[in-house]
Amino acid sequence: MSTDPVVQAVGIDKRFGSTHALRGVDISIDAGRCLGLVGRNGAGKSTLVSILSGLVAPDGGQVRFDGRPAPSAGAVDAWRSRIATVFQHSMVVPQLTVAENVFLGSGTGRGRLVNWRTMHRRTDEIMAEWGFGISSSTLCQDLTVEQLQIVEIARALATGARCLLLDEPTAALERGAVQRLFDRVNQLVASGVAVMYISHHLEEVFEICQEVAVLRDGEVVLTTPTSGLTKDQLVSAMVGTVAEQPGERAAPAAVPAAAATTATDAVLVVESLTTSSPRGRLNGVSLQVRRGECVGVTGLLSSGVSTLGRVVAGAETCDSGRVLVDGQAVGPGRRDLAQRAGIGYIPEDRRAEGFVAHLGVAENATMTITDRLSGALGLLRPAQRVEAAAPLTEALSVVSSGPDQPVGELSGGNQQKVTVARTLVHDPSVIVAITPTRGVDVASKTLLLGALTGFARERGAALLLASDELSDLTQCDRVVVLVRGRVFAEFTEPPFDREQLIAATEGLARSGQDS
Repeated sequence: MSTDPVVQAVGIDKRFGSTHALRGVDISIDAGRCLGLVGRNGAGKSTLVSILSGLVAPDGGQVRFDGRPAPSAGAVDAWRSRIATVFQHSMVVPQLTVAENVFLGSGTGRGRLVNWRTMHRRTDEIMAEWGFGISSSTLCQDLTVEQLQIVEIARALATGARCLLLDEPTAALERGAVQRLFDRVNQLVASGVAVMYISHHLEEVFEICQEVAVLRDGEVVLTTPTSGLTKDQLVSAMVGTVAEQPGERAAPAAVPAAAATTATDAVLVVESLTTSSPRGRLNGVSLQVRRGECVGVTGLLSSGVSTLGRVVAGAETCDSGRVLVDGQAVGPGRRDLAQRAGIGYIPEDRRAEGFVAHLGVAENATMTITDRLSGALGLLRPAQRVEAAAPLTEALSVVSSGPDQPVGELSGGNQQKVTVARTLVHDPSVIVAITPTRGVDVASKTLLLGALTGFARERGAALLLASDELSDLTQCDRVVVLVRGRVFAEFTEPPFDREQLIAATEGLARSGQDS
């Protein structure tokens, strides 16, 4: 019997233009073992998964199966028979049955013929063998998120692959479903299947993985058994800092979510928001923002950060809970009502929601105050728009050929400045900004954050800054961390310790931190 790893990456190197995504990566996945792969966003995890899945060819190095070189990239059937990947976002076709999805692309007949009876029988056998309990004839559009994931795992097992890559498999699952997934992973490992488990939730890695590999800036900086590793050491390896030594004093830390400060002059009050949004669910989130206060909300991409911002801004509805501005409830899922209540909104996707590409700078910047400018007669002169837009476009240093230049022709950073101007010109009492500096240069980032925090403090507005970019939070008065749609921790003493923030977003409490 071979003692070689089921799958091995040897000296994998990959570049995308000037970006050196992977640098000499060595990783082994052994039969009957679960290897955790962790790293910050941009560490190279997705690129490595694509190479191990046969979707992308490395520039250097080699992938091996049982000690032998892997087939050439793109030889789909040859790769699928050795390794299978279950991606974070479902690859199931909703309109097809479970059996059709399990054997999609592989078939069970000769040539172009499909043996439907055999396909359904084999699907039912796989489901029964692993205790999945889903009928092969069920349409996938009628399944839950958890059941869809089971279909993807069954598809991997049907190919005979003995290595399974699970890429953020719990992102859309409730805790009960997560535990059931862990039971299935343990069952697969016990049967001799090799598993690589990619996750941002480090507590999961400690729970089901025997080893962990840490990617940082495209390099493997640590490979070690989880049994001899502390949470602090793992976080430190991910961020590139030395773990705190015993006896050292930790930086000022977070307070437990239950002990969050209660504001008596809160402009914005969020009460028990719950939603099952595909962008990230919320499970009873509550918070308050005072006049002139800047509160950051952060977490992993699936934690519900952008969902919270969208619900507060009226861009998305919720299942239960409510949003109040100055004590008055705002109708859920109604952007127009939210704006009338005084909520300004800077969306995550500026192209989709931030501006109208074919309209000019001045027209975009003033579209939230058209009624105010037009007056009782409803007449609005172009010069009025230009005059109203000028103070903010100048303060934000919008670079354009003039107030009539279509915003679609501007650079991304200047498009974002116009979006911010459109929000602030309305003089909102609450500002909801979702990742407002994404895709802008360093100088523009500083200017935009300064404009938002400055406006909040000078005008007495409440700023809710929802972002997964920690550098956006440096000017906030408080930072709330969401994990799986719940408030996990609240940091109340700036400057905030970056390493502790990272640990909190991963669902971990660092030394000296309550959770």
